[in-house]
Amino acid sequence: MQERAETTRRYLVEAAAQLFEERGYAGTSISDISARSGRTSGAIYFHFSNKEKLALAVVGATLATWPALIAQVRTAAAPAVDKLVSLSFAVARAFRDDVVVRAGSRLWMERKAIDAPVPGPFQAWIDTVTELLREARAAGELAPGVAPDTAALTVVYAFFGLHTVSDALDGRARIEERLRGMWEVLLPALQTDPDTPALLDRAHAAAPSADPAPSADPDPDPDPDQDPDAAPALA
Repeated sequence: MQERAETTRRYLVEAAAQLFEERGYAGTSISDISARSGRTSGAIYFHFSNKEKLALAVVGATLATWPALIAQVRTAAAPAVDKLVSLSFAVARAFRDDVVVRAGSRLWMERKAIDAPVPGPFQAWIDTVTELLREARAAGELAPGVAPDTAALTVVYAFFGLHTVSDALDGRARIEERLRGMWEVLLPALQTDPDTPALLDRAHAAAPSADPAPSADPDPDPDPDQDPDAAPALA
């Protein structure tokens, strides 16, 4: 029963994410999510007491995407800068291809409209990039004068700024091409002995992809232990 409930919650999160990504937080209602998911409002309220909780679940699912990708990249047998670039391509693919990740990004941008604290992603990314650049410094990969902490901030600023502009220009359709261009500018300044084209080819080929969210509800019937048309549970 618990597994079935978790499957239903994941499905509702994806249905909500589709709408949050298309219409934004303010433009999406529980009724809209009911229509998109094929579940009654009562069934949705059984799992999420209000729209804010659904939005936070989408953001949480977005943040939960990254640890497995980071671990996969960090354990690869590759130089630290290669790992950093591979990770950037993996994250870019997730932003382009995963509706939950795209929705989580939009909800973060619209966080002031959500009547609940929305966790942010940036400090965790700054920490991850800093660790990789410190490893690169220890291995002699960084050019003299490059401070890992400062460089990490620059990389994170550039990366997420690139996503914002790419989304506005073409919905991130060309994000990998644009990301390659970003690294063509940054890598010669970061590395001791740069061979930028070769590194980019290696890192792009090695970049993993996130597992996509489920695209269909495997069990569209309401949970048998609840009244799907019951009044909403109030948090």
